[in-house]
Amino acid sequence: MRHSVRHFAFLAPLALAAATGAQADPAYKASDIVAHFAPATQPGLGGTRALCIGTESECGKAVQDRSKPVDGFDLRVNFDYNSANLTPAARQNLDEFARALNDPALSNAQFVVEGHTDGMGSDAFNLDLSMRRARSVVDFLKTHGVSDARIEAKGYGKQKPLVQDPLSSQNRRVETRLKTD
Repeated sequence: MRHSVRHFAFLAPLALAAATGAQADPAYKASDIVAHFAPATQPGLGGTRALCIGTESECGKAVQDRSKPVDGFDLRVNFDYNSANLTPAARQNLDEFARALNDPALSNAQFVVEGHTDGMGSDAFNLDLSMRRARSVVDFLKTHGVSDARIEAKGYGKQKPLVQDPLSSQNRRVETRLKTD
């Protein structure tokens, strides 16, 4: 069965929180996440959406449903070097994500949690680390009431860098995508 995915990555204000030791407000509220991903409920418009799987430039050419701004949510969880441990700021943002997933409006939504690394280290090491990162997010969500059947962890190692510099800390992340049939 082929699945489409809709990008959902967490921008956590990790650098500021880590530098000051203070808890920053979450990047998004659960209600914003629910409003973004809840099925269309306007009569006569139907619930289908045009989704693109590919690079940003490929998807820019595709016909897209503009009724909900896909680019409006860019949720990403970043990690420290050689770590799969969630920072306090990441936990705070993931807590909002867990609240959203437990909302009745998203009760049927399924997500893929994708782990990534920077380019340092061997392919095998990075694949394992990316899987551990994805599992740390899945485990957090499960402990916050999200059913295991609704979230799937995948590791990609250093195969899908976010930025051109393969050693950039921005590549050490977990991205979450909405899985649809």
